Amino acid sequence: MATPNDRSIVITGFMGTGKTTVGTMLARQLARPFVDTDVEIVKRAGKPIPAIFAEDGEPVFRQYERDLVAELAEKRGLVIATGGGMLVNPENRDRLLPTALVVCLDASAEVIGARLSRDSGRPLAANWAELLEKRRAAYAAIPLHVNTANCTPEQVAERIIRLWQTEST
Repeated sequence: MATPNDRSIVITGFMGTGKTTVGTMLARQLARPFVDTDVEIVKRAGKPIPAIFAEDGEPVFRQYERDLVAELAEKRGLVIATGGGMLVNPENRDRLLPTALVVCLDASAEVIGARLSRDSGRPLAANWAELLEKRRAAYAAIPLHVNTANCTPEQVAERIIRLWQTEST
């Protein structure tokens, strides 16, 4: 049985909330391996995410996510940054919530819009505001949230470490 402090830490939330930046920082600070699920899916598919969406369709991408979640739920001691839609799927959420500390990063629509305007290559970014609204209830189903809007990535990482330490005692 896993002890609380060997649980993986899963960072999720909408695109542009800082999952990869904060996850990388957390992994470094906690001396844990880091897994970016989007990077892992690109490796497995042998092509970038926009190509998976264009050539194979979103259902194929979501199957990659489900397969990866099944594997990661069995592992301990990782810091995992998910794609923005990975834990929208209740099956994926239900697999990770019992075995990991799952933290949803939040930001206002205005902050997300500003961040996404500086970033290209996201296949679902064109209709991001509509997508954010559709995913709102799924994100709300995740018990732990940290707002990233007025924080540095270092401050967000510190808050998550405090949550992890609290959950581990």
